[in-house]
Amino acid sequence: MDVQGLRCLVTGTASGIGDAVTRQLVEGGASVVSLDRNKPSAEVAQHVEVDLADAASIDSALAQIEGTFDVLANVAGIPGTAPADLVFRVNFLGMRHLTEAVFERMNPGGSIVVVSSTAGFGWPARLETLREVLATESMDEGAAWFAEHPQQGNAYNFSKEAATVYCLAMGGAVREMNELRINAVLPGPVETPILADFEESMGKDTLDGVKAFLGRHATVDDIAPAVVFLASRGSRWLNGSTITADGGITGAVAAGLVPAPEI
Repeated sequence: MDVQGLRCLVTGTASGIGDAVTRQLVEGGASVVSLDRNKPSAEVAQHVEVDLADAASIDSALAQIEGTFDVLANVAGIPGTAPADLVFRVNFLGMRHLTEAVFERMNPGGSIVVVSSTAGFGWPARLETLREVLATESMDEGAAWFAEHPQQGNAYNFSKEAATVYCLAMGGAVREMNELRINAVLPGPVETPILADFEESMGKDTLDGVKAFLGRHATVDDIAPAVVFLASRGSRWLNGSTITADGGITGAVAAGLVPAPEI
């Protein structure tokens, strides 16, 4: 994949999918600036500590980084075992704040990639509600909306529904900004350090059922290439779209071969 010479801003670089994405970008000849609470082990051009739940921390981190970017890869996220308001702030509101703060620093033709999740598969049924939260204009306003509108089910699922719909909705808008593009990768269950948290919040039996159907869970190296592809020059005509990277479980659910998971 053609990422040679691209300057990439990547969140969540210290572990899991973010670590794998960082390594694959660097191996492909890209330069990576890291944003994470923890320092990555991969070789990066610069690392800046950030708290994605805090708009001021995001703004301060960006102020420490000079220049423009070809790629923004929003990989960081937290599981549904964390407090619901924090899950929503990090997984959606912080991601959106960072993305929109970087718009003016993206080079022409730049790529924005969001790692969402197949856990957000219920977005069509909640679209009108999601439009309301997408209409909020700041992290604080979005957090206030979330506090005033408790959602049924796992906050992680809702955060990923919002992230997915944000990418679908923003394709046309970002194209008007120097022909930028925004796309999402939707992984299913992945063997990462927080898999146990997902088993707790979504149900171990549910995730074990997915594993039994597919034969295994994904590894981070199964998911990272989809992110790197969307970052690459070769994906230049993909915009406002999603890539489902789940081994086929979503297709099986859509075709009626297996029931939708209750997560």
